[in-house]
Amino acid sequence: MREWSSLTIGVVAGAAGVLAGAGTLVYLKLRRRKDPAELERLRRFSLSRTGRIATGEIISLVEPEGQNASAVLLVYQYDVAGVTYEVAQDVAPLPAVAALASRAVGQEVIVKYEMKRPGNSIIISEEWSGLPDVKPAGTAAPSLSAEVAEKP
Repeated sequence: MREWSSLTIGVVAGAAGVLAGAGTLVYLKLRRRKDPAELERLRRFSLSRTGRIATGEIISLVEPEGQNASAVLLVYQYDVAGVTYEVAQDVAPLPAVAALASRAVGQEVIVKYEMKRPGNSIIISEEWSGLPDVKPAGTAAPSLSAEVAEKP
């Protein structure tokens, strides 16, 4: 029977330790729960990158009272394949957009939606805007565009 040298045992033990540490890190990273705000940010990011485009209209602004008092919901509707979807997006995480939200009611907008689940949609994110007079935060702070600012 072959005997193991102390160097071989040390190398095997070191490799096992590295693998155990890496496995623990991967497990903890996968196990970490994201808070709802982070999940919503990731959803907006995904849709702004991969969403299909449709036209829609903002039909109302809702500012709930009570527990969700900080929410600013833009309610909009759009059609996909003959089906009308009515959806609300909370724009409170985008403060500059929330400040302009009251002027958006009645405007035509561009909607990005998920092809497999058309009810999953956005009208604005940190890097994309479907509102005609708002720039996304990724390029600059959302603001009225020059052509809308010039209108009386």
